[in-house]
Amino acid sequence: MSKKRRLPSMPKHHLTPEEPPVGRVRFGDLRRVTPINRSFGFERGRPIDRYYIEGFLAEHAHEVHGHVLEMGDNHYTHQFGETRVTRSDVLNLTPDNPVATIIADLTQADHLTSDTFDCIIFTQTLQFIYDLRAAVSTLHRILKPGGVLLMTVPVMSQVCRYDMDRWGDYWRFTDAAPRRLLGDIFGAENVTVKAYGNVLAVVGFLHGLSAHEIEPDELDYCDPDYQLLVTARAAKLSV
Repeated sequence: MSKKRRLPSMPKHHLTPEEPPVGRVRFGDLRRVTPINRSFGFERGRPIDRYYIEGFLAEHAHEVHGHVLEMGDNHYTHQFGETRVTRSDVLNLTPDNPVATIIADLTQADHLTSDTFDCIIFTQTLQFIYDLRAAVSTLHRILKPGGVLLMTVPVMSQVCRYDMDRWGDYWRFTDAAPRRLLGDIFGAENVTVKAYGNVLAVVGFLHGLSAHEIEPDELDYCDPDYQLLVTARAAKLSV
């Protein structure tokens, strides 16, 4: 017989003595088959996933320095790197992005110079790449020895229709996926992975609510069985 699972502790003011009776759950505003908003929360404020992403980047802001590469734009490079950044590059798959300085497919990027970047900010991008191992191998190769990859991936999310219709929205990940994928390439001892979220955060995010519509202690409560987002830090060994 298996042992009883120990559940994570909840914020005290949200403890309830028992589950609602079957058939008596009150769905309220959530009793609908379409989301409250389809903009991931941007139209209502700060998206819930960005609460976790930006918290992760703030924790590692000291590592955003030197020559930094970011995907799509360099907003986070400037927000978290500030004066520590000496050069900023933006990578985009297609040439229609006016702020892109590098056009490349990370799965076929032999033209990118090895050992170039001190830091790569790679947020919410891996799910749009079918060949995961090839992309991560490129990221490892173009980092300088001692350089750091700061990556986030979704666990629970609506389909991103813009990306799906252009190049594909292929994957969702648990914390086990980046731990193994990055560990195989960077070395397990050089990778740190953390999951964020709980059932309330997941439901709110799927409905397109913003972070300010949920209490901070509710967002910070982590239930490993209801992950919303996973962060990973991977360092390339110095020579």
